[in-house]
Parts: sequence; structure tokens; C-alpha cells
Amino acid sequence: MKKILAIIIFIFIFLPFVSEGQEIQQELQGLWKAKVIEVSNQEEKIIPGTNTKTEVQYIKVQILEGEKKDEVVEFENDYIILKEGQKFFLNYLKTISGQELYSVRDVDRRVAIAFLAILFASVVLIFGKWQGFRSLISLVGSFLVIVYVLLPLLIKGYNPIVTSILIGSLILFVAIFFTHGFKMSSVIAYGGTVLTILITGILANLSIKILSLSGFFSDETTYLNFSTGGMLDFQGLLLGGIIIGVLGVLDDIAITQVAVVHEIKSASEKISKKVLYEKAIRVGREHVSALVNTIVLAYAGVSLPLLLWFSQSEASFGTIINNEIFSTEIARTIVGSIGLILTVPVTTFLAVWFSDKLKEVEGHNHHHH
Repeated sequence: MKKILAIIIFIFIFLPFVSEGQEIQQELQGLWKAKVIEVSNQEEKIIPGTNTKTEVQYIKVQILEGEKKDEVVEFENDYIILKEGQKFFLNYLKTISGQELYSVRDVDRRVAIAFLAILFASVVLIFGKWQGFRSLISLVGSFLVIVYVLLPLLIKGYNPIVTSILIGSLILFVAIFFTHGFKMSSVIAYGGTVLTILITGILANLSIKILSLSGFFSDETTYLNFSTGGMLDFQGLLLGGIIIGVLGVLDDIAITQVAVVHEIKSASEKISKKVLYEKAIRVGREHVSALVNTIVLAYAGVSLPLLLWFSQSEASFGTIINNEIFSTEIARTIVGSIGLILTVPVTTFLAVWFSDKLKEVEGHNHHHH
């Protein structure tokens, strides 16, 4: 009985619920929106077996949806500290013995997220005007491709390496052509990024094999493995994640390099292709140096709590970086950075090779990055 109860609680706590009150096992559990009516008591307690303090509050809440809509329940909350009147999502579990358990799943952030999204879109439109509008359209298109094409294909078990490369190419097509227009410079930039994606995919696959990475580098991957019955290729998913993660920056570098070649060629029509390439590469080096630093700091920022946790460890530096969590991020950062660097010579070469045609087609319509 204890094992059965443990399994039920594990599923209840860790497996993802379907939003808006849908349930994985309808007779056992639910995820509903609720509102805090009263915080009857709040105190500081020591977590059993540790010296760590945590805030615990006793709350009375009203369920706002689902089969228990309008019911008022009370329970202890030691997860996210809530305030009176605050809306949140409530976990509900009815055990085999008939006991009803309630817990805080998460706060309701949807209004705040909508505000930030509107603020972001407004800034893009005010600053970018028509170009900004097209970039928003491409952003939405890329998001829809990931949610409605990439994720379903991966869940169905399609090869994550091939799928990520193909979908990545589609995302870049949307991002480049919808943002910058259907013109020769966009064709060259797209060709350069697709070639770089293929190279990055090969390097990512090689790094995963060399480092013997399993793909289980976070709690989410473990839960996903349980929920899909172990049918997914997590090494492939890791590789796909590396590819998808660098797409946006590849677009940035490729478009910039094509623009640089076009501007240099426009300023000096008699310049040789060799000199044109050398001048454009010098600009590309400066751009890449800044971007590589940016991407490393971005990964460090996202992993800051993890870095702090390991900084408290008594293990040696070599032991820490050997951990798969760190090895995965190191591989992701290095392979991604190599992909960014290679975008410069690949795209610059294509832009220089077609520089005469580029100038002829683009005319005097200068591209501003």
C-alpha cells in the first residue's frame, strides 16, 4: 500500500498537468485555479533533518474552476508564500483511501506575462516601425513552428537530429525572409546559416558522443522520460536543443555579414573579392567576439543558482565540471560558440562570391542592421 501511495504522490507532484483544469487521471487529481481568501497563520519552521528555515502558512482558499468550483478549503502551504486575494493554481489529489490533499502548484502570472509581452511588442514597433512589425510576425511564426511542428514531431518519436535541423532551417527561413524581405541578401544569409546549422549539428553530435552525455541533465528530462514511457531519444533531444538554441544569433551574424559585404562593395566597386573578403571578415571578428562573450554570460546567468550550489561543494573543480549537468552546458556553450564563429566565414564567402549579383539586385537599397 505504501508503494502504491508513493507512486500516486510521485505522479501527482511531478508529472505535468494539462492546463485549465484538465486531469491526467480524472478520478484522482486535478489542477484548478484558486484564490486566497485568508492567511490564518504564517510562521518560520525548520525543515526536518536539516538546519534550513522555511516559511509555512495556513491558508483558506476558494476554488474557482473544476468539479469543486466555489468550494472553500484550508491547508498548509510551504511552497510559494501567497497573499490574501492572490490567484494561483491548486493541485488536488484524492488518494485511494479517500483522503483529499491540496497544495500550491504555482502563482497565476498570466496577466503579468501579457503585460510584458505587450510592452515588448510596443517597444519593437515604436523603435523598429515597419521593420519591427515584420520581426514580430517572424517571431510569432517561429514560435508557432516550434510549438505546433517541432514538439509534436519529437513527441511522436521522429529522429530529433534530422527533425531539429529541418525545423531549424524552416525557422530561419521565417525569421530571415519575413523580417528582412525576399531579396538576394536574404537568400545569401539563409544559405550561410543553413550550412552552419549542418556543421553545428555534426559538431554537437560528435561532442555528445565524446563526452558520453545521456541527455538526462535536468529534472525535467527525467519526468519527461517517465511520462513518455522511455520512448524518446534524449541524446538526440540534447543535440536538437543545441541547434535550436543558436538559431537566433546565427540569423543576426549572417544578415550583418551580408550587409557589410554589400556596403563595402557599394563604396568601392573596383575592390577585388579577396580584399573584400578580408575587410568583411575583420568586421565579423569584432561582432563574433562580442556575441561569444554574450552567449557564455547568458548561459552563466541562467545557470547561476546551479553554479552557486556547486560553489558550496567540497568537491574539486575537475569533479564538478565532470558532472553531466555542467558537462552538458559546457558542450552547449562551446558548440554553439563554434557555430557562431563559423557563420562569419561561411556567410561572408557566399556574400563575396555573389557580390556582383548582390549589388546588381539590391541596387542602392542599403540594409540597416
